[in-house]
Amino acid sequence: MNMHSRSRKALGIAVASALALTVSACGREGGDGGDRGSGGEASPGITDDSVTLGISTPLSGATAGPGTCTVAGITAYFGMKNAEGGVEFGDGKTRTVEIEALDDTYDPQQAKANYDQLKDDVFAMTAGLGTPTNRAWRDAAIADEVPQALIMTGDPLFSDPEESPWQLGFVPIYQNEGEAFGELLASSGQQHRVAILSQNDDYGEGYVEGFKSAVEGADNIEIVEELTYEATDTSVDAQMTELAASDADVMFNAMSLVPLAVSALQKAQQLNWTPSWFLPSNTSSPGGVLTPGGATAFPGVYSVAFSKAPAGPAAGDPDVVEYLAALKQYGDYQDPPAFPHCQWSWMVGATLEQAFGEMTEPTRENFMEALRGISGFEAPLMLPDTSVDTTEAGQPAVSTVVVQKYNGKGYDTVTTFE
Repeated sequence: MNMHSRSRKALGIAVASALALTVSACGREGGDGGDRGSGGEASPGITDDSVTLGISTPLSGATAGPGTCTVAGITAYFGMKNAEGGVEFGDGKTRTVEIEALDDTYDPQQAKANYDQLKDDVFAMTAGLGTPTNRAWRDAAIADEVPQALIMTGDPLFSDPEESPWQLGFVPIYQNEGEAFGELLASSGQQHRVAILSQNDDYGEGYVEGFKSAVEGADNIEIVEELTYEATDTSVDAQMTELAASDADVMFNAMSLVPLAVSALQKAQQLNWTPSWFLPSNTSSPGGVLTPGGATAFPGVYSVAFSKAPAGPAAGDPDVVEYLAALKQYGDYQDPPAFPHCQWSWMVGATLEQAFGEMTEPTRENFMEALRGISGFEAPLMLPDTSVDTTEAGQPAVSTVVVQKYNGKGYDTVTTFE
């Protein structure tokens, strides 16, 4: 799948989102969901028949590929559940789940505007991609007591129940991923020179912090060059040229923007510099990043994962087969998913269903209580040795990852650095 077709897909969903795309064929029923309340009085966005979830995420712009997936996966999951009759809640009611998604173009101001537009009509906000965009309306969500649940950011702030009582992240925090890379490299027993390029914000700092903590004291690891870039940059050619001069044999690239991840791989080859690479989970897509970036030119490209991928060893897995069929039928996503965010948001749907099943009152407060009580849940598409656990303070719903190595088509799980 090429980037042009992904852009067209993103535009299509963005237009549909602007028209308040829902995953229920029958539309809303039962009124406006009542007033915000406690003691069992229904919160906004939920009736006896349906519950509405809101998403603000990039559906156009540089991060449209991953952003579109954050809508498609969860829409597909609940579309499938709605077709089966709905989701059973802990209060004895069966409800359809509707999705209202708006495009924020990865712009914090637009994300806040989207939240303001949705907050009185949805039961909870969920699945949206981005640290700066989710931070833009976090304080407002706390003040309004609107759940910001299972969002796609590795910022630890969202998984601190004291600081963020109405929030919970879904994906591993940045430090978890960085630490996994560092542990793998330090355990190799070989001497390695590492160059680092990171995004100059909490995202990049978190990855680097985790990596450095894991290699601290490792005699075989030397960080020889460390540079940053801004999230607004359109090129990192200058940084790549300087890093290539370091003659490092390992490139640790804490980068969140897909176009820059592709161009960084391409620029390294132009400079005849072919180190092994570590890439974050959200910018390591085989179809969206590695193939256009020419990743097979490098001795090894490593990432981390907690979900099965449609390509590779899991292609025939029953979970994957069901997921891909629903993604086409209910998620309006006809191409093989190029980004893991499609799988992640499918898993978000399954995790939300777990919380809904424990709700005894149709209130946002009761939902958050139920959401924070999930432990050892092996959501569909989860890799072995990973699970959903929302009970550990300071950690997101998923905190365990495995390291994987690119095999030219997909990824294989590895335990050693080669």
